[in-house]
Amino acid sequence: MRQSRIADVRAYIVDDSGGSDYHDQQRGHWIIDTPIANPMSVYADYKESRASWGINAFGSVVVEVESDDGRVGVGISSGGVPACHIIESHLSRFLIGQSPFNIELIWDQMWRASLPYGRKGLALHAISAVDLALWDLLGALRDEPVYAMLGGRTKDKLPMYATTVRPDLACELGFHGAKLPLMYGPADGVEGLKKNVDRLAAARDAVGPDFRLMYDCYMALTVPYVIELAAALAPYDLYWLEECLPPDDYDGCSALKAAVSSCLFTGGEHEYTRYGHRELIARKCFDILQPDMTWVGGMTEARRIVAMASAYDIPVIPHGSGVYAYHLQYAFTNCPMAEFLMMSPAADEIVPIFGDMFLDEPLPENGYLTLPDKPGWGVELNRAGLSLRRPVAAG
Repeated sequence: MRQSRIADVRAYIVDDSGGSDYHDQQRGHWIIDTPIANPMSVYADYKESRASWGINAFGSVVVEVESDDGRVGVGISSGGVPACHIIESHLSRFLIGQSPFNIELIWDQMWRASLPYGRKGLALHAISAVDLALWDLLGALRDEPVYAMLGGRTKDKLPMYATTVRPDLACELGFHGAKLPLMYGPADGVEGLKKNVDRLAAARDAVGPDFRLMYDCYMALTVPYVIELAAALAPYDLYWLEECLPPDDYDGCSALKAAVSSCLFTGGEHEYTRYGHRELIARKCFDILQPDMTWVGGMTEARRIVAMASAYDIPVIPHGSGVYAYHLQYAFTNCPMAEFLMMSPAADEIVPIFGDMFLDEPLPENGYLTLPDKPGWGVELNRAGLSLRRPVAAG
């Protein structure tokens, strides 16, 4: 059998908003219209939304990896023009001429070569996009979905929870829980803490006693504040507090988990590679890990994290990375539930997480998601409907 080789690697940005960067929204979504506690909310000018301080500054990156027989795999992340430069000017040398079946080798070479400027953040976003494109291409070459290449199904359908400002609507739509953005942090004082408690109390009244409710704290809090907040929220049966502290405060996360028993603690979306998640596990930081498939290093690294977590009976519920997370969760038993970001302006209808990026992004129905048996990720890039532009070309 003839061995395929990688013939080209192309990296694009999306000139219109949205795409793979779901923070880059123009209206409606809670990251824009709702005040939210965030790392910058200690400054009055940046309290109103995450977009106000530039979380969407880079935008999307879309990667195509093409084999010498013309088949193409697609992967996406955030990172914009800087990620395109990393991919085309640096990482491409480890792909061109290589067999697309050698995913482990390619990942290791990209990661080792980027260590002088990478290890976390933008460099890993770029590696993730390339890795996801490689898995898509490999699925096309093998005529298998990614979850089948990982070992097959461990479940027929995925239970879903909604990240939303309207838990009542999420409950009506059949979701298995709802995660709200925490609106106020330490800079808002006692009054802000009381408003956080009142909001959860109202949500609990709206959805009843059997619907799971969570709070996304988005790296905004301190250890004393979280302890006080958790005690005040205890009567309303909060399921988890997510990403309470800055991601490098391992000692603080460990202290919270040891001090509070009224709810679970989760995090990891802003942690990178198996080494970062090994630290989270070793220091007993979280009850549930939440790597983002488009940031952590792609599928190649995420499957290592899930396997490592399983040895400690730690569930993995990836941060909302859409179809990429769904394939991972289909294939592993310690991935019990999936996140779905409610991107419709009023949080009242189910629309694709990645906007117009794909023609056929799978969507949940009645609180569950089912994946088709299509090759690769099972989605088709909407080339005709997107303003794709290739800002860097490998020389």
